Amino acid sequence: MALIVQKYGGSSVANAELIKNVARRIARRKDQGNDLVVVVSAMGKTTDQLISLAQEIMEHPPEREMDVLLSTGETVSTTLMAMALESMGYDAVSLSGAQAGIKTDAVHSKARIQGIDPERVRRELEQGRIVVVAGFQGITEEMDITTLGRGGSDTTAVALAAALGAEVCEIYTDVEGVYTTDPRIEPKARKLKDIGYEEMLELAAVGAKVLHARAVELGAVYNMPILVASSFKEVPGTLIHGGVSMEQFKKVRGIAQDLDVAKVTIRGVPDRPGIAASIFDPLAEAHISVDTIVQNASVEQLTDLTFTVSRKDLHKVLPIVQEVCRGIGATDVVTDDKLGKVSVVGTGMTTAPGYASRMFRTLFEEGINIEMISTSEIRITCIISESKVPEAVRALHRAFELDEEE
Repeated sequence: MALIVQKYGGSSVANAELIKNVARRIARRKDQGNDLVVVVSAMGKTTDQLISLAQEIMEHPPEREMDVLLSTGETVSTTLMAMALESMGYDAVSLSGAQAGIKTDAVHSKARIQGIDPERVRRELEQGRIVVVAGFQGITEEMDITTLGRGGSDTTAVALAAALGAEVCEIYTDVEGVYTTDPRIEPKARKLKDIGYEEMLELAAVGAKVLHARAVELGAVYNMPILVASSFKEVPGTLIHGGVSMEQFKKVRGIAQDLDVAKVTIRGVPDRPGIAASIFDPLAEAHISVDTIVQNASVEQLTDLTFTVSRKDLHKVLPIVQEVCRGIGATDVVTDDKLGKVSVVGTGMTTAPGYASRMFRTLFEEGINIEMISTSEIRITCIISESKVPEAVRALHRAFELDEEE
């Protein structure tokens, strides 16, 4: 008898009929003799609707209250899933993140899991029940509800799988697996049979929406195999694992894109030791993640410093940076939230030259201007105009021959 953790995304449980359909899938796995823990997201567009409702009350609601509000979406789908299973004759129980023992830090809206006490889940499994857990949420030491950030149900599932010693964590969604790029942008995108943790983490971190980046991190740390597959079709998915990839000879494995990009430029920054720390320390204290950073060459002891953040954080970034600018004597601050990023990812890039030049040449030939560039050992990212992102994705997919069958 295997212990399996499954996760179903919001589109998979968007209405009562879809919930019943998922319940039937779960029941089939139970009938095969497996113990099951099932993590569910909020139904359909529930989270977006709750955010819009809150913003009708106030433009920037307190993050603590938003966490309490948004956590209700998963509570609804969790209880309905347990009811659907009970109606089919299966013993099931719904648990909130807190009841499932998911303990987090106190960073509201993007909390990180600090530990899981799986005792309650184990007790329910020992009673033969299917345990349905609300994804995306946890609880602090002060008993405050927190959420893990958009896509956080993936992280809930992988964390529970690791804590329970599950055989595999299965992520079911509205796509059939991990593709070479978003098939909604490039219809020729190919589904990958498998992919390593490192490549998947880079793809997720730079915009691939199929899996939460922190879920991949946890999978790598605990060597937990993650299967990404469709909840609507019985077809093979993509296995994310730590072994050697079956398609290792493909140098570039995928193209990712992200429109959640805002650029902040501080002009006339005095070029002296400690200035960068004085700018980025307050941002870190406000739990704001900074991505690409570029500093121009100094002219007359002054320089310009540019960095990118998530668009949704821009309203928090501006007052912090403006106050810092006054303190260090910088000239002014300008922002641009009409940007996106496109990235090529592949472990094979580390041992072969020419990938950066091919990427830059491809964008040039498409008439796309590069605003900023950042790299890692297995990734090259270009910041470009948001309107050019789909065009860039398609051009790079062709340039790196990702539409060719193996």
